[in-house]
Amino acid sequence: MIKHLACIMSGNRTWAKRKGWLPLMGYKPGVQTIRRVIDFCLKKNIAYLSLYTFSIENFKRPEDEKNYLFEVLVKDEFNSMVDEACQNGVRMEFLGDRALFPKSVVSWFEKAEERTAQLKNLTVNFMFCYGGRQEIVHAAKVLAHKVKTGELQESDITPELFSQNLWTTGIPDPDLIIRPDGEKRLSNFLSYQSAYTELYFLDCMWPGLSDEHLEEAWNYFGTVKRNFGA
Repeated sequence: MIKHLACIMSGNRTWAKRKGWLPLMGYKPGVQTIRRVIDFCLKKNIAYLSLYTFSIENFKRPEDEKNYLFEVLVKDEFNSMVDEACQNGVRMEFLGDRALFPKSVVSWFEKAEERTAQLKNLTVNFMFCYGGRQEIVHAAKVLAHKVKTGELQESDITPELFSQNLWTTGIPDPDLIIRPDGEKRLSNFLSYQSAYTELYFLDCMWPGLSDEHLEEAWNYFGTVKRNFGA
């Protein structure tokens, strides 16, 4: 029923604050939720999972928070996740503006992608240093350059060709986007790809997203009649 599920991983800091913890302490439980959603996708034979991991706007956050995310979570928590991915046939991809990827994580991302490149049970796209508007501008610049150099004619540009120049090229548009935290917006996530996507909003925070919530979203999608603009 769902080929591509996408999630906005929002509410980690709020979840920690509500427990009286430091905001940073919400991120490790959030990693466990990533594992839960991956297991759900494997169970439901979902082919693609896209996770809004770190937006371009997130660079505005305090330095200690960014350092924690890059140095602790990526290098410690995600190491075991790669081993689990290999065991479960999960391919890992890191999509976004690679020019902005912190140098401390680039080699790690590349190794994770290399180790899992041939795995086919599920592809997990970690949307990192990602912004939907920035992605659209990037694709427009690529196509403009090709027109300028004569590689393309303006009349050659179609929605399909435009999609092929996005960071998500080769990946089907998401069927369903889940957002926890009680907010009802996409926050610059998959702006182009979500034109016909179904949206499911939850009041829980990302670390509190349960199997029951995921089943509810799955069942909701099963009741939707998709018209794709018709």
